[in-house]
Amino acid sequence: MTAPPDRLAADRPQLKTGVPTGQVSVLARTPRPGALAGRAFGYWLTVYRRVWLGSAISSFLAPLLYLGAMGFGLGSLVNRSGGGIDGVPYAQFVAPGVLAATAMQTAAGESTYMVMGAVKWQRQYHAMLAGPLGPVDLVLGHAAYILVRIVLTCAAFTLVAALLGAIPSPLGVVGLLVAILCGAAHGPVIMAFSARQENDGNFNLLFRFGIIPMFLFAGTFFPVDRLPGWVQALAWVTPLWHGTTSVRQLTLGAPDWPAIAGHCAYLLVWVAVGLVLAVRSYRARLVT
Repeated sequence: MTAPPDRLAADRPQLKTGVPTGQVSVLARTPRPGALAGRAFGYWLTVYRRVWLGSAISSFLAPLLYLGAMGFGLGSLVNRSGGGIDGVPYAQFVAPGVLAATAMQTAAGESTYMVMGAVKWQRQYHAMLAGPLGPVDLVLGHAAYILVRIVLTCAAFTLVAALLGAIPSPLGVVGLLVAILCGAAHGPVIMAFSARQENDGNFNLLFRFGIIPMFLFAGTFFPVDRLPGWVQALAWVTPLWHGTTSVRQLTLGAPDWPAIAGHCAYLLVWVAVGLVLAVRSYRARLVT
């Protein structure tokens, strides 16, 4: 004997959305934004596994060259003529600045050509969007990969600098974390910029008028108070100056904790704003 239709409907299992299991539920199958970011992150890690050796070698070689040439080469002249910078040996002064600048440069390198390639050349983003991933997943997954690259590069730099005696304080470990945050503050903003580019011509402008001037004039090699007043004001706005100032205080063992907290808060604002801008850029460029 067949049960009445209403009895069959009552016995049929129901999804949380209230849609019978025999029907397709868009709500039940659509993941929330960002839930699948790990898949994009996993892809970029898989790509990196093919080239990790070259980047690892450069990560250890770069601090040797910078500190050897600037910290101990030029630094020996600075130390003899003026007793260092404010009484600090020049190698110990310049090491935290180059550490923060290395984080910035790593973020910039990973956020420009790789993003454009995924949008226009290799089109990995399009392949990901053909599946269940959305723009938020793409941004968070790629940003997480860039963060891993920053961590590895900064950790290698810190290790080499410590072995060379350029980081005298154990608080340099905390300085490493601040340097990583400094790099993370640059990545999402540059991702937002890169996703909207039609070609790589504007990357030259970004590096020539953005990355390189910050590297030279945001306190990496000398205090910004030696600069003209209007240049100092520009340096104070840059996230690199906030990162360099905080890292230097920590590696020298003379932290001003309230000031460092303010610097880190400023860097976190850059991270948050950059992620929002990146998601908007990805949606505008990739989603029709």
